[in-house]
Amino acid sequence: MRALVLCDDTWHPAATVRQGLEPLRAQGFDFEYLEDGTAWSATRMAEFPLVILAKANITSSTVPTPWLAAESQSAFQDFLRNGNGLVVVHGGTCRYDQLPTMHSVIGGAFVRHPDQCAVTLSPKPAHPVTAGVASFTVFDEHYFMAMNDARADVFLNSLSKHGVQPAGWTRAAGAGRVCVLTPGHNREVWQHPEFQKLLLNALRWAAKMN
Repeated sequence: MRALVLCDDTWHPAATVRQGLEPLRAQGFDFEYLEDGTAWSATRMAEFPLVILAKANITSSTVPTPWLAAESQSAFQDFLRNGNGLVVVHGGTCRYDQLPTMHSVIGGAFVRHPDQCAVTLSPKPAHPVTAGVASFTVFDEHYFMAMNDARADVFLNSLSKHGVQPAGWTRAAGAGRVCVLTPGHNREVWQHPEFQKLLLNALRWAAKMN
């Protein structure tokens, strides 16, 4: 399964995403990484059945300007209408709140996070993305989200001393599928055994492999 990975921004280096995804190559995924947002195009994205968005709306770790323009955001709707899959992880929820179409595609947007702290992730049972996943605690940024899709199926909650937030959800978008995971600031989170299970399940679900 070929997957285009959009990654690298001011706060979320591509190296962290690569270190989290590369172990999943053994599960049948062929990742192609795109770090410079200016290299993205709707045509290039359409060549892949699966996209992983782990990049804030920032061109790269060295170029702070937005990479996705308002007039381009509908490409993600078209991508999903054609039956493809989108997995959004952590930084991929950031700075899209001012792009209403993209906000709608994701189903929620990052609002804020307190200082990094212990965050417990609690999966909802009997959901395809949480199959085989137990509750676990990581040191991470606890993302607070603005949800805008009442039909989003929340399968993961995050709990810290700051409160409880939705941390994972799925939603249908035409013939396509969207899965969102909000944890993942640190390499240790991406490589945690339970998060690896969530990632693998999310990729398989969005790509309609199960």
